[in-house]
Amino acid sequence: MARSSKLVIALLHIFAWSFLDILEISNGTETDIYCLRSIKESLEDPYNNFKSWDFSYNTEDFICKFVGVDCWRIDENKVLNIKLENMGLKGHFPREIENCTSIMGLDLSGNELTGTIPSDISLLLPNVTSLDLSSNNFAGEIPKSIVNCDHLNVLRPIKSL
Repeated sequence: MARSSKLVIALLHIFAWSFLDILEISNGTETDIYCLRSIKESLEDPYNNFKSWDFSYNTEDFICKFVGVDCWRIDENKVLNIKLENMGLKGHFPREIENCTSIMGLDLSGNELTGTIPSDISLLLPNVTSLDLSSNNFAGEIPKSIVNCDHLNVLRPIKSL
């Protein structure tokens, strides 16, 4: 009897942890979808590069098929990298990027982004390992908080006005 109750307890633990993993993935998925939708809405896209960013589909991996978006795994909607280089995008640095909670790489180089780089960039991109904001029209200094991006390995030179 003791053996079967231990088995039941073990199975319950496995079920509980599996359920929590599902909740975590769902949470990440919803925030990543919100992140990308917000980025699309906040940037002017004169060359219609965001044409593939169609949020009416709700399949398991639909955002992973967007131009410039890499996911951790093809069967989930968790953003690994956003690569929007040389797309002629206009606007300010998209603060909504903080909702892509699993993002490791961001490349917004070669666009026409203006304004300043957020002073709290390390909070917006806490896990970023690669960041390229070069060849834009950012004004002001590179924020000192960039040194707080603990995992940053690659930083392309940022030319500011």
